[in-house]
Amino acid sequence: MLEKQEIPQLKSMSKGELHSLCDELRGRIIDTVMNNGGHLASNLGMVELTVALHYVFDFPSDKIIFDVGHQCYSHKLLSGRASKFNTLRKFGGLSGFPKREESEYDCYNTGHAGTSISAALGIAKARDIKDENFNVIAVIGDGSFSNGLVYEAFNGVSEMNTNILIILNDNRMSISPTVGTMHEYLEKLSSESELSAKKRRHETIFERFGLSYDGVYDGNDLDCMIEKLKEVKEKLKTRPVILHVLTKKGKGYSYCEENPQETHGISASKQHHKEYSEVLGSTLTALAQKDKRIIAVTAAMTPSVGLSEFFKKYPERSIDAGICEGHAAVVCAALATQGMKPYYAVYSTFLQRAFDEVLVDICSQNLPVTMCIDRAGISGTDGETHQGAFDLSYLSLVPNLTVAVPKDVAEFKKMLEASVGFNYPLAIRYPKDGLCNFSSEDEKCIFGKWEVLREGKDAAILACGERMISLAMKSAEAASHKGVEVSVINARFVKPLDTQLLTSLEQKNIVTLEDNALIGGFGSSIDSFFSRSGKIIKNFAYPDIFIPHGGIAELTAEYGISVESVINYLLSDAIR
Repeated sequence: MLEKQEIPQLKSMSKGELHSLCDELRGRIIDTVMNNGGHLASNLGMVELTVALHYVFDFPSDKIIFDVGHQCYSHKLLSGRASKFNTLRKFGGLSGFPKREESEYDCYNTGHAGTSISAALGIAKARDIKDENFNVIAVIGDGSFSNGLVYEAFNGVSEMNTNILIILNDNRMSISPTVGTMHEYLEKLSSESELSAKKRRHETIFERFGLSYDGVYDGNDLDCMIEKLKEVKEKLKTRPVILHVLTKKGKGYSYCEENPQETHGISASKQHHKEYSEVLGSTLTALAQKDKRIIAVTAAMTPSVGLSEFFKKYPERSIDAGICEGHAAVVCAALATQGMKPYYAVYSTFLQRAFDEVLVDICSQNLPVTMCIDRAGISGTDGETHQGAFDLSYLSLVPNLTVAVPKDVAEFKKMLEASVGFNYPLAIRYPKDGLCNFSSEDEKCIFGKWEVLREGKDAAILACGERMISLAMKSAEAASHKGVEVSVINARFVKPLDTQLLTSLEQKNIVTLEDNALIGGFGSSIDSFFSRSGKIIKNFAYPDIFIPHGGIAELTAEYGISVESVINYLLSDAIR
């Protein structure tokens, strides 16, 4: 059916044909995600609801915003992108998230939780001001419902005086099982009988915000969804509506249904390496046995950041704040004021959302909070909203903060062990996979001190992080075969810089390597340090852009960070 026409004519299909279409969509999603990687369980749960939305509403005239956006695969298949769906998440192919640049059916780019309702209100308000006539729909999961932006948006519903449809896709999961008071409230609503829910409808919190609440319905019942959306479409003419539906994450694929947490995101990689998150979990669990002050904090990412075993063994010292990164940072700060030792495990891209709290609550109070920043640098196929290419830049400007970048998982473990006695704010940033080992058993990690890994008189490479150390060592080895001897220095602390080592460098030519944007990053700091020294500095870092989706090796090479690029520079006239 999808092969015959890029945009299926759903409105002319029979109910039987629509059900067959759902089966076809599910099959295409499974096949593609298994091959390319991507978000599986959330998309399988959205198939019937998405087909019903396309059947009832008139896209792209009507507008739909998917919160986070990783549940939009059926929408992409139904909106003219079926023939390109095999390129999903590949470099130059379809994004795994809604993307305005990709299709007129995507009206707002998403990638982080909690933004959809605010965006829907803004688009609807513009519609009203321009005297246009179309519907605006926000599809948001119960996991995103814990994010504070949602309640800021709710607070503006009556004030903005515009009509939108909010579809609450309640599958009782974010990446981890949903937590918090709002989750418990939704559980109570969904467990009520239909008659009881009708009696209580005007007592719900949503009504107090000016929304007409309608629920709870089976979001995987296609016929029910079509009829209900038709009703809601009429109601939208007079007031904003929230439609509460229950869906099954992983619907139609038994393994996904039974393992929604493990199949939220599927990796296309067939390689199995030691992940930094594994080291975080095992090391922190061992440290917590000896030190009762240690508390693990995460924002709805418990298994992804490696804390499942810690949470199981020390539930009283485990905090899942939900998708509330700023709240989690403040909780860590407050714990530290009371003599506790909090470790906040979070993806680089999500820590951006807590920048103010890191700056003011943690660092201005100079509190011993350790931030374990996962998926730092290019994270790959999730694209612009998930690349961790900015943390060195935005963290380096914060007073009182020490920023560490381990060269491998062994050094990461030593940093964690040393952090227990470090009584100041600390950020340790690292990629997902640990592929290399540059450490020796007797090696010590001294805060603020770098390490010379290789000696060479012609140039010095200052590299931070495993990917860049690996690149530096390969480049130096290759240059040596051509008669150019290069030092490689593990700049494992981006802040503070090891000024003693920098001052002692005799090489005139300095190369910096970082898995981060150049502006405000490690290279910028080195440029400033040597600004009046006469040194010749060459920075390898990402340009002033948002980095698209693609493989890590593809993207680093695309932006000139490769062994070939570094060798070409080392062998050029610039350092002769």
